[in-house]
This record gives sequence, C-alpha cells and structure tokens, in this order.
Amino acid sequence: MNKNVATSPPPGTDGPDATTAGRPLTLADVLVLPVVRAGQPQVVIGAAHLDRPVRWVHITELTDPASFLKGGELVLTTGMPLPEEPAGVRRYVDELADVGAAALVIELVRRYHRPPDPLVHACRTRGLPLITLTKDVNFLEVTQVVHSLILGNQADAMRRTQRIHEAFTALTLRGAGPQDVVRAAAEMSGRTVVLENLVHLALICEPSGTTVEDALTDWERRSRATPPGDHAEVLGPEGWLVTPVEYRGERWGRVVMLPPPPGTGFGPEDVTVLERTAMALTIARLTHPTPWERTAHRSALRDLAEQRHHSPEDARARFTALGLPTEDSGFLTVLVAGHTGEGAELEVRLSQELRTAGVPALVGALSPGRLGALLALRPSQRWRPTVERLARTVLDLSPDAVVSVGSEVSDLSDSARSFREAARVSEAVLPGEHLPEGRCFHELSDIGLRQLLYALREDTRIQDYTERQLGRLIDHDTRHGTDLLTTLRHYLHAAGNKTTAARRGNLSRETIYQRLRTIERILGCDLESGDQRTELHVALTALDVLQVP
Repeated sequence: MNKNVATSPPPGTDGPDATTAGRPLTLADVLVLPVVRAGQPQVVIGAAHLDRPVRWVHITELTDPASFLKGGELVLTTGMPLPEEPAGVRRYVDELADVGAAALVIELVRRYHRPPDPLVHACRTRGLPLITLTKDVNFLEVTQVVHSLILGNQADAMRRTQRIHEAFTALTLRGAGPQDVVRAAAEMSGRTVVLENLVHLALICEPSGTTVEDALTDWERRSRATPPGDHAEVLGPEGWLVTPVEYRGERWGRVVMLPPPPGTGFGPEDVTVLERTAMALTIARLTHPTPWERTAHRSALRDLAEQRHHSPEDARARFTALGLPTEDSGFLTVLVAGHTGEGAELEVRLSQELRTAGVPALVGALSPGRLGALLALRPSQRWRPTVERLARTVLDLSPDAVVSVGSEVSDLSDSARSFREAARVSEAVLPGEHLPEGRCFHELSDIGLRQLLYALREDTRIQDYTERQLGRLIDHDTRHGTDLLTTLRHYLHAAGNKTTAARRGNLSRETIYQRLRTIERILGCDLESGDQRTELHVALTALDVLQVP
C-alpha cells in the first residue's frame, strides 16, 4: 500500500472561498474544508491528481453507483456496499473510473478501519484518487457545503462571462480598432495576447505579466510550430490558446493567448475572452478600411519615434516580429511632411517602392499630413539612391510635400534620434527652397542660418531679438519714408564693403557714407565692428524668415 498523504489547509486559509474564485472547485479545495478536515482525510492514491475539478458530490451505498453518475462527482461511501471478492471491487472501481468520477472517499469507521488492499490496487491501476476518512463525518453536511460552493462559483462564472460579453459589445459599438480590442483582451484575461497575420508576423502584442521581448522573441519560428486550429483550443509545443480570425470562410490571421504561469491552465473564461476577441477583430476589420499590417506599422513607428518602448530589447523583439531585420543592419528615417491627397495611397506606394528596391522597411502615418519610413539597410548599402527614388514618388503624387532624412544609425534604439533629426530638417525647409541639382530630399547639411532661424521662427526669443536689433530702424523708415533697412542689408551682404554696397543700391559713395552714419546713430552701433555686423546680419535674416507666409 502507498504511504498515505495527509492534507492540511494552506496557511491563513479558512476555506476555499479565497482560492477558488474564477476557477472550478478541485479535490484539493474540498479537502481543506473544515467539514472534511474534521474527518482527518488521507490521500491514499492520486496525490498528483488533486487538481481534478469536482462537479458534484454523490453519497452512495449502492454496489453499482456509476449508473447514477455523469462524471466529475466526488463519491462518498462508508464502504458498506463494497464486494468481498477482489473481482467485484475491481468492477466497482472500473465503473467509477469509466464514468469519470473525480475521486472515491471512503469512511473508515463502520466496516473498515484501513482501506482494503483490493480497493487500493484497483484505484492505483485505474488512476482513481482514493481518499480515506478516519473520523466520522456528516456526509450530508459535506454535500451541502460543496454544492453551495460549486453553485456559487457557477453563478460567479456566469456573471464574469456576462461582463466579458458586455465589454466586447461596448468596444464594437464604439468602433474600437484592433489595438483597443487586443489590449482589452489582455486586461480582461491577465494574459499576453498577440494578433498575427497569415505569414506569422506579430502585428499587435499586448503583454501581461511579461515583457514584449519575452513574448515575441523568435516569434515566427514558435508560431509556425503551433498548428492552425478551427476554433479556440490549446495547440503547439508551448501550449498556446489560439483561435482564427475569419469571415465567411476567409481567414485573415489568428489571435493567440500565451500560456499562464506554470501550475495553472486556461479556463473557460479565457476561451470566452479569446472567442470574443476574434469576433471583435472581425468586426473591426470589416468596419475599419485600414489593413492590420498598416495599423501595426503606424503604431510601431510612433512608439519608436516617441521612445515609448520599455527597453531596447522590447523594441528589437517587436520590430523583428513585424518582419524588419534588426541584426547586422543600419537604420535610416525618412519623413514626408505636408503631403496632400490620400495618405493611405502614399503609404502603399512607398511600401511598394521599397519592396521593389529590396529594402526592408516599415512605412506608416505618424500624424495627419506626416508620414514616416524606417529603412533597414545592409552593411555598406548606399541609401541615397533608395531615398531619391522614394522622394520622386512622393513628389509625383504631392508636389508640395517635403521629404527629409535623418542620420543613418547602427542600432535600432538610436532610430529615435534619426526621427528627431529628420523632423528638424523638415521644420527648417523654407517654402519654395531649391535643392541641389539631382536631389529631391532634404538632409541635415541643408540647414544653414536661414533654415535654422526659420525653424525657430515661432520662438518669442527670436522675435524679441529681431525687434531689439532692428525695430528702431524700421520705425524710422516708416515715419520718414526712408529705406535705410535696405541700405543696411546691401552693406551687410557685401561684408562691410561700402563700394559694393553703393553699387548694389545704385547710390553714390557720399550717399552710402551718410546713410551708414545715420544707421549707426539710430541703432547706437558701430558698423565697423565685426561682432555688431554679425548680430545685425542674424537679425536681418530672422526678419526675413519671420515675414515668410
């Protein structure tokens, strides 16, 4: 006979109420109930199966109780009806095991004081848990307590299921997109949920209790090892809970719930959450014209540009799962600002151009009228021809758009800097500014003083500086109808050469000298000072860009 295993409640637990919420009642839960503990229960067979769910309790003194069972029952008996002969005992246990009884509990008070060997052997052979009670127990009280817990759990489960349905119905009614749906699924289940497409690219990942890196590392290989299913079921070597997302027989992808911590499993509520997630995603796909892949690219690029990833490792795992190579690659950001027309069409065209060029990339809208692309470049690959090709495609569709690039970086985590640089270049482009021959995009080297001041034109410090330097001269011209500001401009552009300044202004040397002395008097400056000429030159340049419409 196996050594009996005594049961005792966990520290600080008076009953199963604190531990069974949200899951079925198990043998372990029943054994720690005070009404059962009073009988000093001993697990003779099946200590490894105490996680079996208990669907009901059945008291019997019949020799054939299995005919009254449907499976999952905890069978209570005093042992009085057990046959004397071993064959009869085996038949008794076989019938209980065949019907799927949760366990057999025998009270060792009236007929037996130790479990008979044929019963122990039969239970061990069939894997039926056998539990003994060495003290008298009120079976009716056990039944009442366990049944009240089972019914209470069932009512709680029904209420939780109803809340799940109501939550997803609300999401659908308000037109939630796929990101909102997957996030809600992760929050409701407390599990990591991933939406992938048919080629096993992880489009949306909402982690719960883990990191994006842990969830998505080596995603494609792991996903391909998990076979497709036709309904919500646990599949694959990692035990993923998966269900397809489809409409009228057309499958678009699947939604995956990653396994819970070791020692626990997926419950009926997890299945309900995943099924409602798939349904909400189907409706979202039908009501939102933007493809999932495009939404995923936009979200990933925005998070990268705004540095919203929790760690560089999370970012690399996410972009790799989207199909962008992150090892042995350089990265370059391209921004398109001020484009007109349909932004989605531009995204598609740029994606097609990059695929044709053989350059892996993510393309997506960052904000209204602003589109970004992150290019993954092979070592020593020249990026200028690719960017020039993209820029020409953009200008063909939207001639007024501005295409700008940041610096090439060697690590994905530095791409946020490339985004910022491309944005600065874009902000500094003056309307109608001409580019060098043969180039359709702007880069950092294009930013000179005029472009820098144009980018800063809304800064009140620039405005205040300009007014302090030139305001008195402008006021004098306005009151007296003079044009001293133009004379000052010719003089500064001539680098202080009075002869050149006179020629440009069609003035005599005497007149230019006179006007320069007047300017010095009004501004209280010395035009022979290189520093002061520089200050005035900056102020004039700022004045020009401040007047740009």
